Amino acid sequence: MANEDKAARYHRLRRRTTALDAAVQAALLALFTLSGASTWLRATVESFAGTALPPVVVLYVLASAAFFESTHLPFAFYERFLLERRYGLSTESAARWAIDHAKAAAMTLTALIAAGLVVAWLLRVSPAHWWLLAAIVFAAALVLLARFAPVLLLPRFSVIRPLERDALRMRLLALTQRAQTPVMGAYEWRIGNRTVKANAALVGIGSTRRILVSDTLLASHSDEEIETVFAHEIGHYVHGDVWSALALEAAILALGCYLADVVLSRLAGAVGLAGKADVAGLPLLALTAGAASLAFTPLRNALSRAHERRADRYALEATGNSPAFITAMQRLAATNLAEERPPRWVEVLFHTHPPAAARIDAAKTWARGEAPERTS
Repeated sequence: MANEDKAARYHRLRRRTTALDAAVQAALLALFTLSGASTWLRATVESFAGTALPPVVVLYVLASAAFFESTHLPFAFYERFLLERRYGLSTESAARWAIDHAKAAAMTLTALIAAGLVVAWLLRVSPAHWWLLAAIVFAAALVLLARFAPVLLLPRFSVIRPLERDALRMRLLALTQRAQTPVMGAYEWRIGNRTVKANAALVGIGSTRRILVSDTLLASHSDEEIETVFAHEIGHYVHGDVWSALALEAAILALGCYLADVVLSRLAGAVGLAGKADVAGLPLLALTAGAASLAFTPLRNALSRAHERRADRYALEATGNSPAFITAMQRLAATNLAEERPPRWVEVLFHTHPPAAARIDAAKTWARGEAPERTS
């Protein structure tokens, strides 16, 4: 009960911080546009960079991103460093956290510049259909990210080396062979110098697919427990969960871009834009698309929880080892400070996984041969 109370406090503080951060960023985006600050920034950039689209977009995004990052940084530091340290989940120093945050911010900035260039160009060459073309481009980018993130991004933050526990490696590779899911190998994912949280993953698509097992999981779980955790990850690939999740994201992207087009078309003049293709309208576009994405969070979470339940069932059937699955879930819940029985509204709005207690109860039900209850 003490750990559950601790987990509830931890997650409550995280949710409050995330919500406040999002509210502040949304309010600033609206104020930035309505106050004329956005058009002033665009005009200032054009005054010394000319009107050519690429330099205007790059400089505009750089300047505006610097401002919004300065307002986001205190929330990020509190949520992702101070809270993690207070609740015993972080093992990294403030300097290490700052370096990692700077790396992530640089990657985000690069993505924002690329997205800004794509949107600004499409708005000029195809003002009527830019939203659909942009959605297609962004959906393709998501697929590329899922494919190449294990090769290009993960090594920037963590050391990844071949898994040296031969018996465990053979267990995991045997699971992939039975599931007809080819992988390029099994690797130890060294995150223990940053966090005590434990995890395993099957990442990448096609030729980049690989097994990752965190050093924290290796240190705290038996081979049988790790086998059941990884079998759960294989379940996602066997059932095509990656593709259905990407399809939903693509649909949300398309809707968000369409709504952004509607808002830009109707409000461009009212907020002082030269037209919907005005670079100064990018914050309004981001605000509209972000609001649309946020509105679909319950649906996105519901699909994810359904995927997780099905992957749990696959893990139990693939290994036939419900005791190891149950103890693995119990250890993970304690190590990662998971909420075991959150309020229903919290689960709907914030949880991508079923609560730990529900997953354990479902495994016990499966072991008894009973049909598990279905909840969203």
